[in-house]
Amino acid sequence: MKKLLGLVFLMLILVSATNFTSSKSHASPSMEGTWELVNRFHYDGINVSDTLPNINGYRQVKIYSKGKVMWTRYSPDDPKEWYGYGTYTNTNTSLAERLEYGSKSMMKVLDTLQTFEFELHLYDDHYSQITLDEHGHPTFSENYKRID
Repeated sequence: MKKLLGLVFLMLILVSATNFTSSKSHASPSMEGTWELVNRFHYDGINVSDTLPNINGYRQVKIYSKGKVMWTRYSPDDPKEWYGYGTYTNTNTSLAERLEYGSKSMMKVLDTLQTFEFELHLYDDHYSQITLDEHGHPTFSENYKRID
């Protein structure tokens, strides 16, 4: 009888201990949220060859929500307004933004290109969108941190 009570008591301890252990979610990171540009990289075709930090008050922010994207850029050195709005889709390794409208400066770009496609490296608190050349080699990236 003592063995049976000891076994039941041990099982109760083990079962209750599983309730106290933290269970981390294994969900993939999400684009949903607000992101700020930290810096940009230039590549030599394979490796990062140059890092361009934000200088002189330059800011760029993107907001992703429910399949929509909005971005804005502020540069004290550039009197033009830069912003855009559209839709986005992403997988674990790719990001596509299709802009519907934007500032006058952006609308000139949208005359020639409406969908922007990138290789995506997405983590919980930061991501990189990497432009690839026709051979699939990286040429340029924008690197963002999550601000919400």
